[in-house]
Amino acid sequence: MNRPPPPPSAAPAAARPRVIPVLDLRGGQVVRAVRGERGRYAPIRSPLAEGSAPLPLARALLAHPACRGEAPPCLYVADLDAIVDGRPQADALRALLQALCAEHPGLRLWLDAGFDTPAAAAALRTAVTGGLPEGPAQLRPVYGSETLRDLAALDALQADPEAILSLDSRGDRPLDPSGCWQHPARWPATVVVMTLDRVGAQAGPDLVALARIRALAPGRRLIGSGGIRDEADLAAGGAAGASGWLVASALHDGRLGAPSR
Repeated sequence: MNRPPPPPSAAPAAARPRVIPVLDLRGGQVVRAVRGERGRYAPIRSPLAEGSAPLPLARALLAHPACRGEAPPCLYVADLDAIVDGRPQADALRALLQALCAEHPGLRLWLDAGFDTPAAAAALRTAVTGGLPEGPAQLRPVYGSETLRDLAALDALQADPEAILSLDSRGDRPLDPSGCWQHPARWPATVVVMTLDRVGAQAGPDLVALARIRALAPGRRLIGSGGIRDEADLAAGGAAGASGWLVASALHDGRLGAPSR
């Protein structure tokens, strides 16, 4: 007797993207980022920690159930003084990283400080990580397409395996004075898809932009940014091809798990 063939197995579920917590620093304080309108960011008020000092909030984010247990521990910092005014907060960044490294061995700090060239990133990297256990390896520079100087600077990222390119946009308009969006073959291995008007807006993740970038560069590790409201949004990001997602508001507002105090 012939038996019917077994039903086709279901496609494996996409892995949940890693949640990478974010601090936006302005004038030595953590601010709440909303829609990329940097002139309107105000000091954050969060149930995760008192006040807006960076270290207590960084500790709380790294201990959050949605983030802890990941290896290596990872924190994304946007230095808004550097991005907006060209004045990096080197002392504050160094103090933050030094304190966190003592508590989280192997910590990696992803830093967006308005870098226009790898030389600019190297100078700040040395200032922030000098004397720390793992030195420059503990800081991964993030190069925003809105600040990258030119295509020569993009090509120079290939020399640093830790380099991250952030493809910045507002809606469907790339922020790209150097033209790097048009050269996916020259992108580094890790790419952030940064839709600024989704940040802190509870508007949902920009899956269209993520799909567009994935089609242009299918071999890259993609990190989404902005728009996450809940676990369903995070799952949708994973299904769209993101291996990680930059998150702040959903963690502070308790929409991704219950915070530990």
